[in-house]
Amino acid sequence: MTEPLSPLPKPEDVIPHRDPFLFVDEIVECIPGEKVVATWTLTGDEAFFAGHFPGRPTLPGVLMCEAIAQTGAIALLTDERYEGKLPLFGGLDGARFRRQVGPGDTLTLEVEMGRLSARAGKGSGRALVNGEVATSCDLMFVIVDV
Repeated sequence: MTEPLSPLPKPEDVIPHRDPFLFVDEIVECIPGEKVVATWTLTGDEAFFAGHFPGRPTLPGVLMCEAIAQTGAIALLTDERYEGKLPLFGGLDGARFRRQVGPGDTLTLEVEMGRLSARAGKGSGRALVNGEVATSCDLMFVIVDV
């Protein structure tokens, strides 16, 4: 097993995503190539809340899946074997949306990597609010040169 990273990097120091499409605020735990736990706190100022839905702002499920994928990218890109690489979505299986998420909620994002090769990989993740699963899904991705 790989040792956990210490100190922990900022998400933007690992993945190329930037505002308004960076959905990870903080890395809480990172075992490169194996597991990452991160958070995303929703302030209510995010643009998507204005239209999804007026009067009942709700985080779109696909954005929770994207946040899980970004957390998976952190697991991959902190592994020195993937330096200079970029993981791209190859597929999403078994996505389940179990709880509404809105302004003020903090998502805890957990991803465990499965099979990894030089060109592709798989992982499983979930997003929780106060320990309650909001979304879970399996990720498939391809790995390309930057």
